[in-house]
Amino acid sequence: MLSMEQVIKDIHILKYLKKHVSLGHIEQFCMPFGLQVFFSYHIFFVPLHRIFKKDTQINPTLYMKRQSTLIMVFTLTAMTLLSSCGGKKQQAMPTAVFKTAKAEKKDITLSRKYSATIRGRQDIDVYPQVGGTLQKLLVTEGQKVVKGQTLFIIDQVPYQAALNTALATQKSANAQLATAQLNYDSKKKLFDDQIISDVELQTAQNSLLTAKAQVAQADAQVVNARNSLSYTVVKSPANGVIGTLPYRQGALVGSSMPQPLTTVSDNNEMYVYFSIAEAEFLQMVRGSENVEKAIASMPELTLQLVDGSEYEVKGKVESASGVVDRSTGSVQLRAAFSNPSHILHSGSTGNIVMPTVYKDALVIPTTATVQMQDKYKVFVVDKDGIAHGQLIGVLPQTNGKEYIVTSGLDGSEEIVSEGAGMVKDGQKVK
Repeated sequence: MLSMEQVIKDIHILKYLKKHVSLGHIEQFCMPFGLQVFFSYHIFFVPLHRIFKKDTQINPTLYMKRQSTLIMVFTLTAMTLLSSCGGKKQQAMPTAVFKTAKAEKKDITLSRKYSATIRGRQDIDVYPQVGGTLQKLLVTEGQKVVKGQTLFIIDQVPYQAALNTALATQKSANAQLATAQLNYDSKKKLFDDQIISDVELQTAQNSLLTAKAQVAQADAQVVNARNSLSYTVVKSPANGVIGTLPYRQGALVGSSMPQPLTTVSDNNEMYVYFSIAEAEFLQMVRGSENVEKAIASMPELTLQLVDGSEYEVKGKVESASGVVDRSTGSVQLRAAFSNPSHILHSGSTGNIVMPTVYKDALVIPTTATVQMQDKYKVFVVDKDGIAHGQLIGVLPQTNGKEYIVTSGLDGSEEIVSEGAGMVKDGQKVK
C-alpha cells in the first residue's frame, strides 16, 4: 500500500504531465511507473471539482467541506489503481518446460469409415404369377428354405376347371382331326380313280389342315392351363431365408400387387455396398494397369455393425460400379463377406473400415497440435528455446494418436510434442 505522501507526489507529477505532455505520451509514461492516477484525476476528480466549485462559490464553508471529500475519494481511487498497476507490473510471461521432439518419418496405417448397406447375395422378391385367394402359408418368417420348396398355395379350383376345359377342347379337336383325315383319304382315293374333281380334293385337304390347327391350338390351351394351375403352388426360387410375410391366409393376391408375398434372401454370403469419392477412388487405382487389378490389390475390409462391434469375418472388395453418381460424385463399391453364423441380415446397415498404408509419411503426435477451426498449428522451438507458432497441413484421417503432415514442416524442426494447447507464441519452453 502506498503512503499518502507518495500519492500526493504522484498527483503533482501528473498535473505537470497534463499541462506539458499529450494524453498518449502520458499513458506511455504512466504505465511503467504505476502512475495510473492521472486517469482518475483527469476523468473523475477534475470534472467533479469544477461542479462542486460552481455550486459552492457562494458558500465558502460548504466549498471546503466538499473539497475535502473529493480529495479523500480521489486519494482512495488513486491508491487502488496504483496497487492494481503494481500487481500487473510484477506479472511476466511464465517460463515452463514442455516436452519437445522432431516429426518422425515412418510407415503408418490409417483407416477410413464409410457408411454401408448390407444385402444378401440374392434377394429375390416372390410374386405370384396368378391371382386368387391365398389358401395356405407353408413357411414362417426367418425360416431357411431350399430351392423348389413350396411356400404358398393359391386357390386351385378355377385353374383346375380351366385345365379340364382345355383338355376337353383338345380331345374334341383331335376327334375332328381324325374325321378330317378320313375324309381326305377317301377323297384322295376317289380323285385317283378320276371319280371326283380336283376341287373336292382340295376342299377335303383344307378341312384337314384346319383340324390340325385346331388341335395345335387346343394343345397350347392345355399347356397354359397346366402352367396356371402349377403357378398356384408358389415355390422358393433359391436357397435362402424367408423375409417378412405381409399377406395372410385368405388374402386376395395377384401378380400386380404392390408388395411381394415374401423375399428369399441367400445370406450364406453377403454383399456390402458403400460409396467413396471419385477423387479418392482414382487415388486408390492410380498406378495399376486397370481397375480390376487395383481392386484385387485392395486390403481386407472390416465391417462395423450397427451396435459398434466389429464383425469377426474380414471382407474383400469384389467390384466397382462403372458409373459415377452425378448427384454425389461418388463411386459405389461392393464387398463380399462370408456369413457362416448368419449374423448378417439383408437390409441391415453398418460401416466399412478400410485401412490405407502410407509409406515414409511425416508423422507428429496429436498432442503437438492446436486446432483452429479447419487449421492446425504447432509450436516450433528455436535454438534459444522460444516457441513460435507454425500453421501446418494434415490429412483428415487419424488413428487417434498421430497426424500425417502434408505441409508446413520438413522433419528438421523441433516442436512442442505435448501440451501445445498451453503454449503461447514467444514463450520460452526449455
